Amino acid sequence: MYRVLRWAPLWLLLSHIALKSIFTERSILLDLFLYNAIWICAIAAIAQSPLSNDPVALASACLAITFWGFGSILNSYSDFYSLPQSAGLLAQLSYTLFYPLALIAIPRSLARGRKLNPLELLDAAIFGLGISSIATALFLTRVFPQSLINLQDQFFSLLFPICDLLLLIIASIALVTHRLQMRAAILFLGIALFSMSDLLYLWLTVNGTYTFGQLTDDGWLIGIVLIASSFWLPQSKSEYDVGIHPAFLALSIFISPTLLALIALRPGIFPIYIVAPAVATLFMAFFRMSIVIRQAKNLGEEKVLARTDDITGLPNRRRLIAELSTFSKTEGALLLLDLDAFKPVNDTYGHEIGNVVLQQVAQRFTRSLPTGSVLARLGGDEFGVLINGSYEETLEAAYALQATCSYPFLIEGHSIKIGVSIGHVHNDGAGELLERADAAMYEAKRSGVGVAQAQPVV
Repeated sequence: MYRVLRWAPLWLLLSHIALKSIFTERSILLDLFLYNAIWICAIAAIAQSPLSNDPVALASACLAITFWGFGSILNSYSDFYSLPQSAGLLAQLSYTLFYPLALIAIPRSLARGRKLNPLELLDAAIFGLGISSIATALFLTRVFPQSLINLQDQFFSLLFPICDLLLLIIASIALVTHRLQMRAAILFLGIALFSMSDLLYLWLTVNGTYTFGQLTDDGWLIGIVLIASSFWLPQSKSEYDVGIHPAFLALSIFISPTLLALIALRPGIFPIYIVAPAVATLFMAFFRMSIVIRQAKNLGEEKVLARTDDITGLPNRRRLIAELSTFSKTEGALLLLDLDAFKPVNDTYGHEIGNVVLQQVAQRFTRSLPTGSVLARLGGDEFGVLINGSYEETLEAAYALQATCSYPFLIEGHSIKIGVSIGHVHNDGAGELLERADAAMYEAKRSGVGVAQAQPVV
């Protein structure tokens, strides 16, 4: 059953091409029923493709082809039977919905669970719209500036090539990213043939040579069948992402205001159609810039939070160790501080009061330290200080820190008395500052002297 569904669209397509080669006249059986049966079978083939496919890619691809197919049915039916005039606009809108869904399906179809990077899509859209602006100015406007009188036809005749160009760019990025892997190649070929059929239809329409039911109409179906077939091929294991080079993005962004300025300075040099892709390029460029700025801000905040203690707002152990790595050539000292009698505070008054004590201890320590010192909470009731200065100055600062805990803390009507034991090690070039300061701090706590100096390394 699965094998039948996989190959059914291809066999129906080949049958339609063969029959149209023989019977060139319009036929309800060939141009309405068989033609539209092909894309319906393509949807069924995608829906029944291997379970290894990304479900979002499957749903997006099926919906994209469904919307395109609905437009195809309306146009096919209107060539044999009468429909309201609004049916033409509905068909065009239905065709248009194919593109955003295809933009979602393309990158996700190549590897299950692959994350869709919004910036990657924005870069592709900016590049595509920028190139579309110049393509519109130099090529498309030369094709149909006066040929299509109806404004609706002009709008969609310009919109579809721009959307096709975006699809081609994203499919090209996917093809390069996955290193010409077969699934990516077939997908790109399907998108390319679909887009070429759009451009061919535009060319034939402008020149008045297009007739409904001609063999070139199968170009869209060939693209859709190839897209459906790609879902049955092995997925890429590549995790490399190849983005658009910033130089191309800069060029795309530069083109848009240049074209807008030329339109303002010399009205009529380019048609008004160029304004849409040019303005869209600038809008997306500003939107991308706002995302990058926000991400940079969030990254900076996350980096700060990763090195900040939640309770006291002081730097944490990670920050102190990072600072310690650059402290080896600085004249100064490392102090390790451990609060005395802090555990009974938590046991008696609770952790909320204990946290307030830690916050007030941090405030007292901060006020007593000279400018440029780094005070960090290492965890629990332990603190660390990096302080610049001579041996005597840093030792004096240690005693000043001890003195800040000599009078009680008044919290919610409670008078809480704690002390502090401090280990002092001067940066004498012998290294192992953290281990020596820790040993000195435990000596201060054991002997009850308050401040203990680390022993020199022999």
